[in-house]
Amino acid sequence: MKPRILQKGAYMPALDTALAQEFDVHQLWRETDQDTFLANHGSEFVGLATSARWGADAVLIARLPNLKVISSFGVGYDTIDIAAASARGIPVGNTPDVLNDCVADIAFGLLIDVARGLSASERFLRRGDWKRGPFALQTRVSGKRLGILGLGRIGRAIAKRASGFDMDVRYHNRRRVDNVDFTYEPSLIELARWADFLVLASSGGPETRHLVSVEVIDALGADGFLINIARGSIVDEAALVAALVNNKIAGAALDVFENEPDVPQALLTMDNVVLLPHIASGTNETRQAMADLTVANLRSFFSSGKLVAQVI
Repeated sequence: MKPRILQKGAYMPALDTALAQEFDVHQLWRETDQDTFLANHGSEFVGLATSARWGADAVLIARLPNLKVISSFGVGYDTIDIAAASARGIPVGNTPDVLNDCVADIAFGLLIDVARGLSASERFLRRGDWKRGPFALQTRVSGKRLGILGLGRIGRAIAKRASGFDMDVRYHNRRRVDNVDFTYEPSLIELARWADFLVLASSGGPETRHLVSVEVIDALGADGFLINIARGSIVDEAALVAALVNNKIAGAALDVFENEPDVPQALLTMDNVVLLPHIASGTNETRQAMADLTVANLRSFFSSGKLVAQVI
């Protein structure tokens, strides 16, 4: 018999199909009364397929008493109650590495856009403003100072791209990273004070919530730019909005927000802010690779007891 898997939400069609081909899948998101369904059928499931967006809280995990494995579509796992899973010995899989390049590409795209005013200048042209005069001068990227919060897989991919722009790179982590040539800055505030561009590439969750605080934003200063392709929760969003409104930083480029899909209204009208709808990994190639790894994690667990990519 095929292992019975609970699918929390709707995936891309190719992943829905791939899961259904290999497993006995039930799509929880189609249930109108999920509480009643789980009360009656929760014990049937040995696997949970979720995503970084939907997660799996302690309540859901508790309602699946025979759960043996969780496979998540996405690299982030801050929406999954890792402690609850770990307490029951349930391994959690995710999809690291396959999205590094696309996320790093977007990080640099955002950086260049906000510094050079690409989106703003296109709006300027479309409005017909070019006929009334030139677009304002912007900020050079090459040769500038790039600070990275979180020198993990994606952070290192961003740093690699910075070398093509002759940028000086420093980073802040919980601890120094071995075997890298970049300067470690033990203080995030000092990294922000040093940087022309501060790129956020750290994980989300309670430990990093509002790590980019009023003090960090103030340290970035009136000539500094903030780029976030990590998690919206890392930034004190109200403080960021206030800094932009009061010209305390030069600009921001954001792919993630604190309460997605809600975006602070004040940001929508600012020309020195670039906004994307959480699309950093959103390419056909990367999403297919993520889908393949989501299925591979489940396949590997039920055949060998081990995951291909395991968080815990």
